[in-house]
Amino acid sequence: MSIYLKTERMILREFVETDVEHLFELDSDPEVTKYINGGKPTPRKHIEEKVMPHILNYYENDDGLGIWAAMNQTSGSFMGWFLLRPNRADESEIELGYRLKREFWGHGYATEGSEALVTKGFNELKVSTIIAIADPENGASQRVMQKVGLKYEKQYAEPDGFIVVKYRLDRETYTE
Repeated sequence: MSIYLKTERMILREFVETDVEHLFELDSDPEVTKYINGGKPTPRKHIEEKVMPHILNYYENDDGLGIWAAMNQTSGSFMGWFLLRPNRADESEIELGYRLKREFWGHGYATEGSEALVTKGFNELKVSTIIAIADPENGASQRVMQKVGLKYEKQYAEPDGFIVVKYRLDRETYTE
């Protein structure tokens, strides 16, 4: 289990097979998935057969991109996850994202992890563009995007019809 990065209060590490239970618990909270799929839980079988293999596949590329488990440095408890990966709609862009358990909302963890990933993305991985998307109703996620320097770009419908807002930050305008 390899550590990807540490922040002041979190460790972001590679997922392992036994994290299926953590993901199932996270995605079983309707408040956590409210802006993702209307609050429906993700079936454990889907996490085991689709989600976890997809996550683990990132680590084989060794390009520094992927999805990482967020662990509380003090308690060691699973907090959620963060991602920095190619945007599925445009692979020239790198997508920033996260999902945290409700008990960790409102304490600055999303901003702390996102800020660390933006810094790593531009300074170490040398990416040219970082984007993030959210449901237009999810003001908390949009505030995190703004706090870490991303700027509103547009609102649009994804191929599945889901309406999202997109924020973006380019290397040329990035300042630490």
